[in-house]
Amino acid sequence: MYTTEMSKNPTRQGPSAAEPPELLEAFEARVANDEFIEPKDWMPEAYRKTLIRQISQHAHSEIVGMLPEGNWITRAPSLRRKAVLLAKVQDEGGHGLYLYSAAETLGTSRDEMLDALHSGKAKYSTIFNYPTLTWADIGAIGWLVDGAAIMNQVPLQRTSYGPYARAMVRVCKEESFHQRQGFEIMMRLAAGTPEQKAMAQDALNRWWWPSIMMFGPPDENSPNTAQSVRWRIKRETNDELRQKFVDVTVPQAESIGLTVPDKDLKWNEARGQYDYGAIDWEEFWAVVKGEGPVAKERVKARTEAWEKGAWVREAALAHAAKQAARRQKEAV
Repeated sequence: MYTTEMSKNPTRQGPSAAEPPELLEAFEARVANDEFIEPKDWMPEAYRKTLIRQISQHAHSEIVGMLPEGNWITRAPSLRRKAVLLAKVQDEGGHGLYLYSAAETLGTSRDEMLDALHSGKAKYSTIFNYPTLTWADIGAIGWLVDGAAIMNQVPLQRTSYGPYARAMVRVCKEESFHQRQGFEIMMRLAAGTPEQKAMAQDALNRWWWPSIMMFGPPDENSPNTAQSVRWRIKRETNDELRQKFVDVTVPQAESIGLTVPDKDLKWNEARGQYDYGAIDWEEFWAVVKGEGPVAKERVKARTEAWEKGAWVREAALAHAAKQAARRQKEAV
């Protein structure tokens, strides 16, 4: 979902002068030939660091993303909706685990990544720093947020790092289910009573702009994009993906009788794409810095869950140590 540049003044990444030129040349050739780079293969340090940042941020976004929807599990309007939402939240937890595992193959640890999240050093998708006020927000998250995630993640199935690409295959299949269930919620509400349609429109009004911010800052303010595209970490730029999302989503809104909250939105016949209004990047950066409506609540919830779950991790490690000792004794 959730793999955008989150630093307003990021350090530009590029090959180090100290790296062997013959290895760097061979690496560049493999990437240009669309070969997967695997964990034991040589890679530039900047490539490794970029992947750790991107994959860990992606993983953080998945587990933080469980919170706004988990808040509605006990308040879902029917047993069917409750079961579907439970499955969806469970999927997001699984996505986080896949991605943490992929990042670990690059030499970082789960504990290091989570410490960075809890301390505020690491970022996650800004979209989850907004509250879910009504049941329609759950539909908007599925339709818009997961729709944006799919737009971002489908190209990652062809990213140059093998473990990341393979993790994304299953993630994308499950995210497509999430997007459909969200759109169904919005479609049902839009076709319901006037109050239900108003609730759906209100959710669209509040989630539209944060959703198109999900793709990250404009390309001219995202200095790492060019290198990431060159290394095939990213296949398309932030602005290219944002435009695709707008072009796909606007007709969906129109088909269920909802109005995208953008007075400047219009079809550009010459470009064959929609023109859309200016994005409030000051809001985006404020939310990145932790000034979102529920930003502090999100980090506090994740930190408390980690601390309260310490006994489970300790018990699992103790059990694993006993099992290893028993196997070692039996092998003697």
